[in-house]
Amino acid sequence: MEIQNITVEDLRRMEDKEGLILQGCGGEPGEWVKGINDLLTQDGILLEGTTFTHVSVFQNEGLTCLLFPFEDVKLDIGKLAMWRLQTHDTFGGTWLSDYIDNRLGHEPAQEVPEKPDCPLIGQDGNIFNLVGIASRTLKSHGMPDQAKEMADRVFSCDSYHKALCIIGEYVNITSADREVERPHSIRQQLKNGKATETAAPKKAAKEPER
Repeated sequence: MEIQNITVEDLRRMEDKEGLILQGCGGEPGEWVKGINDLLTQDGILLEGTTFTHVSVFQNEGLTCLLFPFEDVKLDIGKLAMWRLQTHDTFGGTWLSDYIDNRLGHEPAQEVPEKPDCPLIGQDGNIFNLVGIASRTLKSHGMPDQAKEMADRVFSCDSYHKALCIIGEYVNITSADREVERPHSIRQQLKNGKATETAAPKKAAKEPER
């Protein structure tokens, strides 16, 4: 019999497995495993002389829990399902998959910072220059760690093309010309709008003279 200690983080990585979890199993784990093997054998649930020999123990929500994996045993699943329901008040039995979904949930996805715009198109294509511009852009957006990581990756890669792809993972590569023209375009639109507003009253004032 092998009983190993695991963590809830280990459980989260068992989404492709199934087993029976019993909760509130205080005391000697070996005695619990022997007792459960005997009960399930007597009830005709464990078949062909198989028993649970690889069991895991973990702590969660203040309870000691045992995981009986289904990998190395022959089971009458229908009988086990009925046994689990009938003994739930005693053992708190639940399936591994249900326990992961209902008791552990999933680890929150790490928030990926939004990539800032970086005007590289139209700049001097020297890789040191491009990395410098991208690095300053990242730092100005409060991302110094990403700036260092990007530079380290760029200078350890083996081609110019790969270097550009790495930079593109950290910033949105935009045109330097577009960055320059954008404020001019806005000012021009405001200027044109004011000119139209100014011209309209003058035209209306001349109409009575006709």
